[in-house]
Amino acid sequence: MANAQTEIRSNDPTGVAKVDMKFEIVVIPVSDLDRAKEFYGRLGWRLDADFASDKDYRVIQFTPPGSGCSIIFGKNVTAAAPGSAQGLYLIVSDIAAIRAELLGRGVEISDVFHDAAGVYAGTDEPYLFGRLRVSGPDPDHRSYRSFASFRDPDGNGWLFQEVTTRLPGRVDPATTTFASANDLASALRRAAAAHGQHEARTGQADENWPDWYAEYMVREQSGKELPQ
Repeated sequence: MANAQTEIRSNDPTGVAKVDMKFEIVVIPVSDLDRAKEFYGRLGWRLDADFASDKDYRVIQFTPPGSGCSIIFGKNVTAAAPGSAQGLYLIVSDIAAIRAELLGRGVEISDVFHDAAGVYAGTDEPYLFGRLRVSGPDPDHRSYRSFASFRDPDGNGWLFQEVTTRLPGRVDPATTTFASANDLASALRRAAAAHGQHEARTGQADENWPDWYAEYMVREQSGKELPQ
């Protein structure tokens, strides 16, 4: 062996793997299964499974709304210390709305915050853009830049991150999908607001607004330049 690096090659000349690899499960270490089950159920997440094969094994699975990935926790499913799972990201299209929803469900959650531009050291716990939280949403309402955090009863740490426009290359530009009716409604509201500005600039009503909305929503999701 020339080095310790492992390289996986594809027979496809484009370099694209032929087999899908779907990330579907994250294991959350908890100390009290029933307490954790009550907490994640209170979030409004779907309970997929709760089964035990014997007295020494039990697994519980929940899936957040609109998510292709689930969490599991249980008895003898992980050796990790309870509460050691940190930096678990939940992507939402409207962070103020999800925060209000969780508060209404009796879940303690931080205020919305954003990062201090260019500052990567501070006393706050680490998150994607640094360690210094600034109160309030990102002042420029940039996608990926507004957060809110919460913990489960064991201290496992979760972050909501608001994403409205994906970075280029992040999604297939030929495919437009919405994980839920709420995400679709939020995209329609953003398109409506942008279209209102478009009509104000042109000084006339746009009879082809459905086409404009569709183009806006497709471009927004794939990270392309938005129509004006």
